[in-house]
Amino acid sequence: MAFHFKNLRLLTGDSDLSAPTSLSVRGGRIERIGDLGMPPEGTEVIDARGALCLPGMVNTHNHSPLMIVRGMVEDLGFAPAYTPGVPQGHWLSGEETLALARLGVMEMLMAGATTIVDYYRKPDALARAAAELGPRALIGGRVMDADTAALAEGRFVHDPALGETTLRDALDLIAHWEGKAGGRISTILAPHAPDTCSRGMLRTFARLAEETGKQVHTHLAQSRMEVAQIQAREGMSPVQLLEDVGLLNADLIAAHCIFLSDDDIARMGRNKVVVAHAPIGNASFGAAAPILALEAAGARITLCTDTKSADMFEAMRTAIASARRRAEMEFVLGARQVFGWGTAAGADALRGHGASGRIAEGGPADFILLDPDAPNLRPAIDGYGIIVHSGSAANVRTVVCDGEILVRDGRPTRADPAEVIAEAQRVAERLWARARA
Repeated sequence: MAFHFKNLRLLTGDSDLSAPTSLSVRGGRIERIGDLGMPPEGTEVIDARGALCLPGMVNTHNHSPLMIVRGMVEDLGFAPAYTPGVPQGHWLSGEETLALARLGVMEMLMAGATTIVDYYRKPDALARAAAELGPRALIGGRVMDADTAALAEGRFVHDPALGETTLRDALDLIAHWEGKAGGRISTILAPHAPDTCSRGMLRTFARLAEETGKQVHTHLAQSRMEVAQIQAREGMSPVQLLEDVGLLNADLIAAHCIFLSDDDIARMGRNKVVVAHAPIGNASFGAAAPILALEAAGARITLCTDTKSADMFEAMRTAIASARRRAEMEFVLGARQVFGWGTAAGADALRGHGASGRIAEGGPADFILLDPDAPNLRPAIDGYGIIVHSGSAANVRTVVCDGEILVRDGRPTRADPAEVIAEAQRVAERLWARARA
């Protein structure tokens, strides 16, 4: 596939907004930035009409089937696994998981994410959804060996059968999906959290990470309940537990990271842990991670939406607001820095995906074009400020990943949105009826 986009304004991540220019794509790469002259025969020429063009977003932590609780769980608890009375992951069949995953992946794609991390129960369905819709995706099977009903009451009850089942699914995913969908699908290791995994299970993941070379994605210090449970169970903090079992290192991607002591922050920084900062979800239950302290200590910061929303523009904006709230209204953190967290920093921190989070000649053709007629995106001066402080997922009109147009004129090219939405709605209604019975 070859495309020539003319009359666009680039925000590459390395410089301010460009003057109107052109961008040519061939064979999945950015062939040229600037005037091409007469495009080669067979090249589709697209007039961007002055649209802002950005690197595709890198959304580093999600559970796409959890669309099912969005708009419902936020007033009840901080996460579905810990909240009684809402649909639970182990209720879902493979087909139900696929229906919800399609909706979640489609939303992330339409919101401008060209690289996503997605893990949950029935991971084969997550991989199928990503393969169908087309983004680069790092997929994992969510593994836990704790009884979820007891977790909702703040108790750890070991469930070896659940651990065995979820671990088998996770390893089957790696065996069957690594490198599939033209290389766009890669796999990860994904123990759910310190409080939902036994010490033995966490040690198993440390061994698997060493044997496979794969990164480990987990939740960490996301609630006071987690911290209290690990303190009671292990006599240490969740961060200390992960260090003790051999998981606290530069190959760990840890989401949330809210309830941390100064010692925890220092340990994470010293070990160069990657933080998947989820400011939207954190803020929904009144929390804000010590993100600047983590970065100052040496941790690497990326951004995610954690399925509360797919809107990475909102995530960038909320990250700034949360940091300034923690700093008591000091003007810490700015648009250019969080833009980097949502693009290049995520691409650099994750492995096995082929993205760069940047726009450069010879680099992967992963980029998005925003609505040239959107009044909220003007006036555009340096580009970063207007995109971060005023932009929205609704502004995304074109999404290109690996040189393929996956969203054109605001609609996905590989799926019928009406069908995806209708099927997810049917699944959700059935499962919510069960939850309320």
